[in-house]
Amino acid sequence: MACLTRIVEPNRVVMETLLVVVIVGAIVVAVIFRLIAGALDKDRIEDYIHSIGGELIDKSWAPFGPGWFGERDSRIYEIVYRDRDGRIHRAHVKTSLFSGVYLTNDRIVEEAPLRSVEEEKELLKRRLAELERLSAKDGQGRENTRGQSQPPQ
Repeated sequence: MACLTRIVEPNRVVMETLLVVVIVGAIVVAVIFRLIAGALDKDRIEDYIHSIGGELIDKSWAPFGPGWFGERDSRIYEIVYRDRDGRIHRAHVKTSLFSGVYLTNDRIVEEAPLRSVEEEKELLKRRLAELERLSAKDGQGRENTRGQSQPPQ
């Protein structure tokens, strides 16, 4: 009987140790995946804000932000960004690897500083040049509805 006790006890200790290692390992893997997802989310959000002419100022995880209930794949962040006109916005963002970026509760928290007429003219000239460049790039090689090539604008 003593021989059987010696065999069972070490086996039990090994199993308990293995269980603890598996649980700790699963937690470590989950934390690593969450950190990687957060880094990818920051890049995705930053790219989106840049695409609308803005600049990301701050991003923080908001797990219980708007739309969290019942959501399994998306992560929610509260962001602060400056738009193309210089206004400061605070918004919630929902994003995931496959769903893109969705802004909610976007509100202006600080108006842009007033500009002189000359500064405003310069900004408008730059914006017009940007729009003309985008229009020319988009218009090359496109055809209109009658099947005739459209000249670049």
